[in-house]
Amino acid sequence: MSNVNEAIGSAPVFAALGDITRLELVSRLSDGKQHSIAQLAEGLDLTRQGVTKHLHVLQNVGVVTCERVGRESRFTIRPDPIAKARDYLARASTQWDEAVERLRASVEE
Repeated sequence: MSNVNEAIGSAPVFAALGDITRLELVSRLSDGKQHSIAQLAEGLDLTRQGVTKHLHVLQNVGVVTCERVGRESRFTIRPDPIAKARDYLARASTQWDEAVERLRASVEE
């Protein structure tokens, strides 16, 4: 996959993670366990509806999944989209480091 395609594929994940509340929700889900909306809303200055809206944004980009357990929705993290975005950043960082090094070497000549 080209860098452009990787960037395009990762952009929705970066956009979803660009919100402090969603980052907090991802952090709370990072234990890999299922969590109810009530559990995730605990201690946040948001209603359950507000938390649900943020969870749906994360679900739409594939970062979390939702499973109905009786009357309750339970959310679980899906680490693959985050890992792919992290890998893209690592490759981009390496490319920039190499470009800066070439520029520095060129200037020093």
